[in-house]
Amino acid sequence: MLDDSPSTKVDSALAKLGQALEKGDIDAAVNLFQADCYWRDLVTFTWNLKTLEGQQQIRDMLSKQLSEIRPRHFHQDTAELASDGDGITQGWFNFETDTGRGYGHIRLKNGLVWTLLTTLTELKGHEEPKGIRRPLGAEHGHGKARRTWKEKREQEASELGYSTQPYVVIVGGGQGGIALAARLRQLGVPTIIIEKNERPGDSWRKRYKSLCLHDPVWYDHLPYIPFPENWPVFAPKDKIGDWLEMYTKVMELNYWSSTTCKSASYDETKNEWTVVVERDGEEVVLRPKQLVLATGMSGKPNVPKIAGQDIFKGEQQHSSQHPGPDAYKGKKVVVIGSNNSAHDICAALWEAGADVTMVQRSSTHIVRSDTLMDIGLGDLYSEKAVAAGMTTRKADLIFASLPYKIMHEFQIPLYEKMRERDAKFYEDLEKAGFMLDWGADGSGLFMKYLRRGSGYYIDVGACDLVIDGSIKLKSGSDVDRLTEDAVLLKDGTKLPADLVIYATGYGSMNGWAADLISREVADKVGKCWGLGSDTPKDPGPWEGEQRNMWKPTQQQALWFHGGNLHQSRHYSQYLALQLKARQEGIPTPVYGLQERHHLS
Repeated sequence: MLDDSPSTKVDSALAKLGQALEKGDIDAAVNLFQADCYWRDLVTFTWNLKTLEGQQQIRDMLSKQLSEIRPRHFHQDTAELASDGDGITQGWFNFETDTGRGYGHIRLKNGLVWTLLTTLTELKGHEEPKGIRRPLGAEHGHGKARRTWKEKREQEASELGYSTQPYVVIVGGGQGGIALAARLRQLGVPTIIIEKNERPGDSWRKRYKSLCLHDPVWYDHLPYIPFPENWPVFAPKDKIGDWLEMYTKVMELNYWSSTTCKSASYDETKNEWTVVVERDGEEVVLRPKQLVLATGMSGKPNVPKIAGQDIFKGEQQHSSQHPGPDAYKGKKVVVIGSNNSAHDICAALWEAGADVTMVQRSSTHIVRSDTLMDIGLGDLYSEKAVAAGMTTRKADLIFASLPYKIMHEFQIPLYEKMRERDAKFYEDLEKAGFMLDWGADGSGLFMKYLRRGSGYYIDVGACDLVIDGSIKLKSGSDVDRLTEDAVLLKDGTKLPADLVIYATGYGSMNGWAADLISREVADKVGKCWGLGSDTPKDPGPWEGEQRNMWKPTQQQALWFHGGNLHQSRHYSQYLALQLKARQEGIPTPVYGLQERHHLS
């Protein structure tokens, strides 16, 4: 009897694919894929983050890259069981290239490859010092003038940036910059983080006091050091700040706090940056080969220009500047916006005794936290998933294995289930006048985040205050102007105000490049974030990956790193490996370099 087990099917497909690729037989390799197929490559074949859609795109990539990459030794990971279900067979595999080792995921449909994920895990000869390669640490034995670990660390910290130069400078010391620096540290890449705040974690500590993670703990681990088993599901901002500070110290990161990055320019002849910073009252000039902007996926605060802002006698704050509710008891507050920050701030102000009104100018997607955790994340990031053997790495790779082009098809049924479960909740919100949406195609929160990074709220209680009127709601009309003591809406409504908070989001990350480098470079790179889905705030053309994030850009040696804790953890690995390869002079022929689309 023929063995048609899932494992056998995966073995057979990998053997054929590996044989075709090793022989350089592109036709044979392409013919193993369905007509509607997807190959998502994270660095191994393309030295890029690139999704190839359809046989022709795969053929084009292989024709340009195969002879350089020389992949081989494709074999199934027997530690992970292959599976069958709904006409799909899937499994995991290892492979190698000339320069590195990779790991992948494969889905078969009708015996042909439907989706393929290939990821670079390490560079040959530059493996991380972990497991059997972990450092000894203490030096046993004896010797005159031996230096301790502490003395060596202090010398490194005092010399780097002065008598020796970093290979990488990371501007921005939040979760993204810290995660990337930790990866680079393990790869032996000299790196300095530049951060204007006084302490690591201040980017969390200095936000409004009710801020907390809306994503659950299983989704939010940093590289190398996961949160302990008793860490709360939703960590308060100050607890996250303390964790980041601890992490920075124990991971031995060169973190320049209270330091301002004043300018950066790239010398095309020397292939290096000149980065001017102010540290401890003195100007320091750094000359790294690579510059990473980790200034936050959301970019620069968007503060709308509204007539009358110059005559309003009360306070005006962007949500990123809002200190919290304590000073506003008994005050009238108008919050312009209706997404995550707006809801959090409104709820905290109400708790502190303020009279608060939310101005909702456009529809918002709402999902209840408990429902999202159960239906949206439960199979990959939950205690239930951990008990079933799910690891953070495996969960990240499963999520990464779904091409963005079809990801919404997997998300829509989940959000339909959420809508059904919480039907009474949504009915009550709409009765209160709240304008709801479910994304451009009903695919909900994750696709909104990936496409535009805004337009949603994960409800942790504020919606009940909107429903019962504790948070006053004015929806469907934009702001016309401010007077000395009020916000006037275009429908004629007058909202008396002592404080106006603009919870109006952020611009593209390349806005930071305009400030630090030049508008010319910012425009050369183009918009950061978004997939090109041609949905609201994510204009086409289709890119199929996050624009300009974690991968080469049109400006040589300039990189962007950001996103939530999940993305900071996952994509920092691939960005770190790209930077390490360049430090070591390993050939990195980039396929499909991101074209510039949209200036901001």
